[in-house]
Amino acid sequence: MRHMHEELDHLKQTLLLMGALVEDQIRRVMKALVDRDDALAREVIDRDREVNAYDVEIDEKCVEILALYQPTAGDLRFITTAMKIVTDLERIGDQAVNIAQRAIELNREPQLKPYMDLPRMAESAQRMVKDSLDAFVARDTALARRVCADDDPVDALKEQIFRELLTFMMEDPKTIPRAIRLIFISRFLERVADHATNIAEMVIYMVDSKMVRHTLA
Repeated sequence: MRHMHEELDHLKQTLLLMGALVEDQIRRVMKALVDRDDALAREVIDRDREVNAYDVEIDEKCVEILALYQPTAGDLRFITTAMKIVTDLERIGDQAVNIAQRAIELNREPQLKPYMDLPRMAESAQRMVKDSLDAFVARDTALARRVCADDDPVDALKEQIFRELLTFMMEDPKTIPRAIRLIFISRFLERVADHATNIAEMVIYMVDSKMVRHTLA
C-alpha cells in the first residue's frame, strides 16, 4: 500500500508539471501574439510535443497503477480523475498551438487593433487552469466551484470581442480575414476556460462523489 501511495504522489507531481507547462504555453503564445513574434509562436508549436509526451506518460502510469494495485474508493476516484484531467490539459495545449498558428498568420498584415481584451481573457483562462489544479491537489471543492463561476466573465469577454470585431468587418470588408482570426483566438481562449471548468468539476466529483457537470448554475 505504501508503494501505491508513493506512485500516486509521483503521478500528482507529474500532472502538476504538465499543468505548469500548458499554463506557460498560454502565457508564451499570448506574448507571441501581442509582440508579433513569429519565432516565439513557432516555439509554442514545437513545445506541444512535450505536452503530448506528458499525456502519454500519465495515462500509462494510471493504467499501470490500476493493474498493479487495484485501488478502491478514494484512490480509484483520484486515478480516474487524473486520467480525465490529463485529457483536458492536452487539449489546452492544443488551443495554445491553434492560437500560435493564427498569430503567425496575423503577422503577415498590419495589426488590426490594439490587443487589450484578448490578453485579459487569456489571463483569466490561465488563472482558471492554475486554480483548478490547485483545487485538485488540495482537494478544495470551494476553489473548484469558484473556477466554475469564473467561466461566465470569460464568455462575456468573448461576446464583447465578437461584437467589436463585427463592427470592424461591417465598416471595412478588408479587415474581415484579420477579424475572423481574432474571433477564432477568442474562441480558443474560451475553450481553455471550458477545459479548466471541466477539471474543477472533476475535482468536486473526486472529493464529494458528486457529479456536477451541466448542473452548476
